[in-house]
Amino acid sequence: MTFNEGNTVEDFIRDLLSGGITHHTNVGPGLARRHGSVTGLGWHFLGAEDLPRQPQEVLVEEHLREALVRLNPEIASEPDRVEDVLYGLRAIILGVRNDGLVKANEEFSAWLKGERSMPFGENGEHVTIHLLDFDDLERNQYVVTTQYSVQAGSSRRRADLVLVVNGIPLVVIEAKTPVRSSESWLDGASQIRDDYERSVPELFVPNAFAIASEGKEFRYGSVRLPLALWLPWRIEADPRAPGLQKIEKAASSMLRPQVVLDLLANFTVYATDKKKRRIKIVARYQQYEATNQIVERVVAGYPKKGLIWHFQGSGKSLLMLFAARKLRLHPALGNPTVMIVVDRVDLDSQLSSTFYAADTPNLIKAETRSDLRRLLERDIRKIIITTIFKFGEAEGVLNERKNLIALVDEAHRTQEGDLGRKMRQAIPNAFLFGLTGTPINRADRNTFYAFGAEEDARGYMSRYGFEESVRDGATKPLHFEPRLLELHVDRNAIDEAFKRLSGGLSDLDREQLARTAARMAVLVKAPERIQAICADVAKHYQAKVAPNGFGAQLVAFDREACVLYKRALDECLPPECSDIVMTVHSGEVEYAPWRRDRDDEEKLLDRFRDPDDPLKILIVTSKLLTGFNAPNLQCMYLDKPLRDHTLLQAICRTNRPYGESKTHGLIVDYLGVFDDVAQAIQFDDESIKQVVTNISELIRKLPTAMQKCLAYFAGVDRTLAGYEGLIAAQNCLPNNGIRDTFAADYSYLSRLWEAVSPDLVLSEHETDYRWLTQVYESVKPSTGTGRLLWHALGPKTIDLIYDHVHVDDLRDDLDTVVLDAELLEAVLGAPDPEKKAKEIEIKVSRRLRKHLHKPQFRALGERLEELKQRHEQGLLVSIEFLKALLEIARDVVEAERSAEPMADEDRGKAALTELFEEVRNDDTPIMVERIVNDIDEIVKYVRFDGWQATHAGGREVKLALRKTLFRYRLHQDQELFDRAYGYIREYY
Repeated sequence: MTFNEGNTVEDFIRDLLSGGITHHTNVGPGLARRHGSVTGLGWHFLGAEDLPRQPQEVLVEEHLREALVRLNPEIASEPDRVEDVLYGLRAIILGVRNDGLVKANEEFSAWLKGERSMPFGENGEHVTIHLLDFDDLERNQYVVTTQYSVQAGSSRRRADLVLVVNGIPLVVIEAKTPVRSSESWLDGASQIRDDYERSVPELFVPNAFAIASEGKEFRYGSVRLPLALWLPWRIEADPRAPGLQKIEKAASSMLRPQVVLDLLANFTVYATDKKKRRIKIVARYQQYEATNQIVERVVAGYPKKGLIWHFQGSGKSLLMLFAARKLRLHPALGNPTVMIVVDRVDLDSQLSSTFYAADTPNLIKAETRSDLRRLLERDIRKIIITTIFKFGEAEGVLNERKNLIALVDEAHRTQEGDLGRKMRQAIPNAFLFGLTGTPINRADRNTFYAFGAEEDARGYMSRYGFEESVRDGATKPLHFEPRLLELHVDRNAIDEAFKRLSGGLSDLDREQLARTAARMAVLVKAPERIQAICADVAKHYQAKVAPNGFGAQLVAFDREACVLYKRALDECLPPECSDIVMTVHSGEVEYAPWRRDRDDEEKLLDRFRDPDDPLKILIVTSKLLTGFNAPNLQCMYLDKPLRDHTLLQAICRTNRPYGESKTHGLIVDYLGVFDDVAQAIQFDDESIKQVVTNISELIRKLPTAMQKCLAYFAGVDRTLAGYEGLIAAQNCLPNNGIRDTFAADYSYLSRLWEAVSPDLVLSEHETDYRWLTQVYESVKPSTGTGRLLWHALGPKTIDLIYDHVHVDDLRDDLDTVVLDAELLEAVLGAPDPEKKAKEIEIKVSRRLRKHLHKPQFRALGERLEELKQRHEQGLLVSIEFLKALLEIARDVVEAERSAEPMADEDRGKAALTELFEEVRNDDTPIMVERIVNDIDEIVKYVRFDGWQATHAGGREVKLALRKTLFRYRLHQDQELFDRAYGYIREYY
């Protein structure tokens, strides 16, 4: 028996949800909605053919009619009113192509959550319409079905599994085969996002979330979510457990009816991002778990505190948003007050913007101490955002209510002193939950005492550490690189200066340490040293950071050093490339040029986040070391003594994910902070010592990784060019298993290469790496599957190929071969049919990879992969294999001719038109024809023959594209830029 996606992953999830019970009759409301009548997780299986619906209908209207009557007394009294509701819901679904998917999904979500009404009450009064019952879950009908087919115009798509509640398809699940290592969850997610959501967006208007799995990983995402942000629903399990056991744990947790509805009602928000687009956010697992732990404790009334450690960058702001919203809406809590308490003005601004962007109701900021006193004394029942410092003048009790909950961010910093004591006196009966992005040391007993409950193992109510964060893709790994060792400062001097800067001095030591730190300040700010560092920063930035479009921070010793660095850096880089962000008080003439109010500073930071803006380096000393979120920030040039919490928070500014090209954050150490990592980052938690990896360790690993890849090709002459050389290499990778193993090893090597580049140590490996890269590209699956293993090449690898080598463009005479009868006979009569078949296979694969985004070519690619597999298994002899290959080749040529009668540039304009039509919505009106014409015109102006094969050509075309997108305020959308550039590169 063969294993495939249908009889493994799809059937496994179906049976897990339904208990393996298959019914072939319609389901009465009682049977399907009673948990007691169904085993498994509470879902009842119905085959698609047994659902009372047509493919043109997204909803199972018969089931929804029953639910509307069941859940709405006003409709039960006049059942004809069902049609009025259905008419409105159909209108939202049918309007998706004009309104955009996120907007339509948001409106349908409001109906699902009971936020819409109709005039069905007495005298035409509006009453709330309930499509689902969130209070009594047994009143809902839960159906899991397979092969759910939806027809929209000429497009028809069939989802593997769909979870339907009261006739509404809430969850779409795409299953991939678990027995081919290059098939991954990413292929399923891509199919949902890039195919289904485009071809049949109507299916996703009611969607809560979607899931993709290949039986090893279980990932979920919301509508239009970039694939890089699909995350696992992670339940801790034995890492050695078989893949399906892990899937069982994840699905059993996330896909229970009560969890699906909880996620829909309390853990989904719609927000406006920096690009003024609406986005949909569904909580990550750690946010869901911690929020519900908070709510459970508040509802139970005990314990009245808890300590939450979620690693820097893993989403604490959203955790507080979800917790605040669920607490405010909980019926058992009697309209509580939720306080969000931070200890920095910049964190106050960041959190406020997160809450406001998500349209959080009943939100208020306590701007002053008197504001805070007034809000508490008047017993305002809202979400209040404030800083801990506003409790500074609070005396005595301000509010004694028990349903007041304080969520305190960065709990380790200010809670041990007078401010923490005054806050507790002001709200003596409040629940107190402390959140931190760094672990708490056992020496900080006050923090554990203030927030840690005795019931919690290891002192934490919820822990989500560094390893989990990187493993799940929530953050990126961190590497550090010591630079200019001759300029490093004595370790003891760093320690002493750190104590002075952090204020941790006793009176006896203050004078001595001040003298030591003063001497260090002179050392650090010596003109020769600053000149040398700025010259190195400029060189390093231009070689390692700028080519990827990333930004950097330069962390200076103090404010004076910031100014010195700015002046020196302006001699090495254009002045507009850098700017200073620091606190400047009135009257400080020497720093006056860098004094900004909050709005001006935010505008500057938005410029930094803008990939098209020349501002790429921020010079700072204390500002922006915490709470600053700029995903494009990759590199930190560190020249200030930092340690422990402060150091960890600072370096984690670089760990946010940003597109596929950002593989890690990088810390360049000019002071010697990391000369002793164990001293620099001292925490009880041993895992924190592994947070940063020395680049030199990666360099040491490179030769071993290179040899491991080359070992696949023992005895192959790597100087042999053309088809002869390529076929010899491919013969060493005879089947899918070996090819996928090679892909995994090459992926590891390429990550090392991208991290280390452009270090001169790579020169000795350059020829071998270039050869391996070309072989890797030549054996990629022509279906586009396996995107985790068969990843896109990194920018430094592409530069290597284009800048330093003339790629032998293998002659492709496929059209001539399949259309010339005499030549075709000659091919079939070749003395070595195996070799000829290999040559034809290479040509067909190259053709197919050009058209991977088109369904008809994807189907041809699947035919080719299946044919290759049959040949590798010995089911086809060489001549039969060659004949079948030529049939596919003929179909490829015919598909190209019939599907693409227009010129390449016309195809390019068509592809760009489709792309910009997809991203337009009411909030960002785009004149599609004009923008496409502008791009077409400017690209034709700057391009030249063969521009794709040169670094300069790519740079000029990218710059032209960014300028055009900037004109239409679309320049910050990195995914849009990447896709548009991909089409230009292919068609122009």
